[in-house]
Order: sequence, then structure tokens, then C-alpha cells
Amino acid sequence: MSNTTVGLVFLERVLYTTLTTVPCCIFLFINGTMLYTLRSKPVFRETCRYILLYNLLFADTVQLVLSQLLYILSMCRIFLTYPVCIVLFMLAYFTNEISPLILVVMSLERCVAVCYPLRHASIITIRNTAVAVIVVWAICLLNVVIRVILMLEFPFEELETLQMKTFCNTVAMFLTPLYYDYDRAYTYFLLISAGLTIISTYIVVIIAARSASTDKASALKARNTVLMHLVQLGLSISSTIHNPLLFAVSKLVLLGVLLRIQNFFYVFFIILPRCLSALIYGLRDQTIRPVLLYNLCCRRKLSGISVKPKVSP
Repeated sequence: MSNTTVGLVFLERVLYTTLTTVPCCIFLFINGTMLYTLRSKPVFRETCRYILLYNLLFADTVQLVLSQLLYILSMCRIFLTYPVCIVLFMLAYFTNEISPLILVVMSLERCVAVCYPLRHASIITIRNTAVAVIVVWAICLLNVVIRVILMLEFPFEELETLQMKTFCNTVAMFLTPLYYDYDRAYTYFLLISAGLTIISTYIVVIIAARSASTDKASALKARNTVLMHLVQLGLSISSTIHNPLLFAVSKLVLLGVLLRIQNFFYVFFIILPRCLSALIYGLRDQTIRPVLLYNLCCRRKLSGISVKPKVSP
């Protein structure tokens, strides 16, 4: 290639990297502020649904960091070794699968709040919430262990070097047919079961809202919250359809166009879903919103906004 062509290719890489890194940094700042907010007040640290929200945002933030790191490495044409790539991707899988499971627990918590309001405080305790979080993390960790075991069936000892000849991506991790089958089966099972659970809790809350003995305002708020969890699950699913959708598009367009579409997909299917949880909760929740805005504005008190949190049931 001529010097002019090389310069244009380099400029294009810099442009794409900038267009993804800038919004990623903005979203990381928002997520980081949200995480700080959830640890800044005792009312957040001692309320079960905020403990679950903290775990959800923490997983999304780590996933966003790992995704952007792998993206920058690919744009810089840096080839990793198999062990390094596997470690990064196992961390990405671990954090990626925490989100739908935490959303299921959060939906069940809202369902209990509506259906058993008098027993909610005795059922949804700090201890029980901690147990639920530990179970979620244990399931995701077990999944990672199984993936690593399946990867070890690949004959790495027959390779001349452990240096990868392609970029570290999802496709490069499908080293064995059994691993590919397990990945599809686990992903489909996880998302379908999580979706059915959240939809079921939504139906139960709707039925409870029509009951004469149920607090209508509380039931309506819980219904909207569960519906929001269903939307968040849809956003989590969007990251799983990124690769199949990109593979389908690759058969229809030229390589140059595909690279531009890939950057578009990365922003809207990977980056945006990881930030919307913080924005949705931060702006919707009346308890978090004033404290979050206070922290986002570098602890400058806005007129008409009280930073004293008030927890709603």
C-alpha cells in the first residue's frame, strides 16, 4: 500500500477508536459515580434492592471495561497469546452472565414486596440477599470452570507457539465443537429461563394489583419495576446477538463496509446496554436520583434538589 493509503487506514482506526472510547469513558464515569453513590449512604448499603443493584452495575462496569480493552487491542492489531486471551474472555463471560441472574433476583424481590407485603421484611433480609448474590456468582463461576475444562481439550501442545494468529474475540474462543455446543446451550437456557421468570413475576404482580387487598400504588410501582427489568434483560440479550448478527451481515457487504458496521454494532449492542442500567435506575428511582445528580455535578448542590435520600417501600 502507498503511504497515503496507510495514512488513511491509520486515521480511520484512530477515528473509530476515539468514537468508541469517548462514550465508553463517559459511561464508565456515570457507572462509577452510580457505584460510589450506592456505597455513600447507609440507606443504600442496608437496603436489599440497592445491594442487588450494586452487583448488577459492578458486573456491567467490569464487562464494559473488558469489552473496550479487547476492542482497542483489535484496533491496534495486537495479537495476544491463548492464555491471556482465555483469561480476559473468561472474566468477560463471568461478568456478562451475572446481569440476567441478578435481574431475576430483583424481579422476585419486587414480587415478594407486592404479594407478601407484611412478610417482605422477614423474607428479603440482608442475609438472604447476600446468599442470593453468592449463589448467582457461584453459578457464573461454575460456568467459567466448565468452559475452561472444555477448552483444555484443544491440543495446545501441538501448536508451534501459543501466540494467536488472529484477534482475541468470541469466534477465536470456539476451539472445540463441544465448547461451541455448550456455549449455545448454556446461553439459550440462561436467557430463556431468566425471561420466563421475569415475565411470570410480571404476570403475578399484575394479578396482585387487581386484588382489593393490595396497595394499588405499590403494586403499580412494582409492576413498572419488573417491566423495566424485562427491558434490561432484553438489553443483556442484545450483546449475545452481536456476533450472529455481524456474521450474517458479513455475507452481504464488503470488508470495508463490514468494519464500519462492526463499530456501529459495538456501540449500540455492547456499550449502550452496559450504561443504561445506571441511567434507568439513577433517573427513575426517587431515592437515588438526588444523590446521583449531586455526585455527578461534583458534589455541587442543585437548586430545588435535596440530597437526603428517602427510601420508598
